[in-house]
Amino acid sequence: MDMQIKVVKLEAPEDCNIILGQSHFIKTIEDLYEAIFNTVPGAKFGIAFSEASGDCLVRIEGNSDELSELAGEKMLEIGCGHSFLIFLKNAFPINVLQRIKSVPEVVNLFCATANPIEILIAETEQGRGIIGVIDGFKPVGIETEDDIIFRKKFLREIGYKF
Repeated sequence: MDMQIKVVKLEAPEDCNIILGQSHFIKTIEDLYEAIFNTVPGAKFGIAFSEASGDCLVRIEGNSDELSELAGEKMLEIGCGHSFLIFLKNAFPINVLQRIKSVPEVVNLFCATANPIEILIAETEQGRGIIGVIDGFKPVGIETEDDIIFRKKFLREIGYKF
């Protein structure tokens, strides 16, 4: 049996985050919509879910036509069954991740980031599967005292620490 490893590069639109995960049922798309909408009503988002059986379609939902269409196009390019992609605006992943994890169909999360990502995909005769994600860039060093001060100040400025 032959297997190839492919890379799909993905960047979030400006002021957006990406959430990439794995799930297992056509109902996933509607449950993810409800999880995000009910957690952060002001969030704008687009979701795409790739079926792995039946019609094998990319299903799309969201409250932003632009983000929904982009999620659908990118999910078709990724082409891995039972995976989902969310583009999220006006909210951070930290605001919705616990709700997404509690959706019964969700199996795994690969990343939640605003960084450019590279999705590592294994392809066989049967289909494709996500084997990992490269999120952003490699570290260049260890933070200094000034970096620690900046980090702590930044978290408080954006309201995530008191």
